Amino acid sequence: MSQAADSARPVALVTARAAHALDEDLPPLLAAFAAQGTAAEAVDWDDPGVDWSRFRLALLRSTWDYSARLPEFLGWLDRTARQTRVLNPPEVVRWSLDKHYLAELRAAGAAIVPTRFVEPGDDPAEALRGLLQTETAADIVIKPVVGSGSRDAQRHPRDALEAMTGHIARLLAGRRSVLVQPYLERVDDHGETALMYFNGEFSHAIRKGPLLQRGTGPTQALFAPEEITARQPDAAELALGARVLRAIPFTKLLYARIDLLRGADGAPCVLELELAEPSLFFNYDASAAARFARLVAAL
Repeated sequence: MSQAADSARPVALVTARAAHALDEDLPPLLAAFAAQGTAAEAVDWDDPGVDWSRFRLALLRSTWDYSARLPEFLGWLDRTARQTRVLNPPEVVRWSLDKHYLAELRAAGAAIVPTRFVEPGDDPAEALRGLLQTETAADIVIKPVVGSGSRDAQRHPRDALEAMTGHIARLLAGRRSVLVQPYLERVDDHGETALMYFNGEFSHAIRKGPLLQRGTGPTQALFAPEEITARQPDAAELALGARVLRAIPFTKLLYARIDLLRGADGAPCVLELELAEPSLFFNYDASAAARFARLVAAL
């Protein structure tokens, strides 16, 4: 196939049926592709009628039901990568879906939210006691290592030992590894900072209000409701973002999102990475969708 013919093939913006009305990135991104003359289509990842080989590339955008269907999603990812180019690449996606990467970032010198991992076969009560002995936070966050949109995540008062032990035990019973972290109270005032990067270059940032409220259970939706505003990150946040990008064991990522909180000392630390299917919040930067679309078209 000639280069001209290949560039005329459409780009697949890969989503999920349940995300159609929720993905606020899709309309501005489709408009940006149309404005520059690049054919693009929103396509459900699990649609059995799709011929993925007809697309120039498959751009993961809002496959937000993956965590409830992980084996199925990973199988689709591998099959699709044999038919067209998938971005970010499957090896990046697999690595980033498992939050054990936080330990790798910590070993590389990047500040992370203090984290204890609990694995299937571990004693939930013992793991919890270990964290409580080293952390003085009033509340504790428990969530699965593989999860999305705050599903199965909950904030507990530190004295709710029975509830926390039960939460950990339920996740372990499903053969899911667990993260246990202190709730960093500065998020209540400062919120989260999400840093967006395109091709390794900082693009823009947003502020998320606090997601996990005390006394509420895990969300049953695709993701918890979010309060979003544009934000200008400070030098410390940008420095940590740059350190994290250097610590990620992959280069030339088309897109990356790094979510930060403020620790008890006020310094930023990594909450999580989004390298698979992140919201990139195009509506909060007037030129972001067009810049991103141009990068994709040039591939």
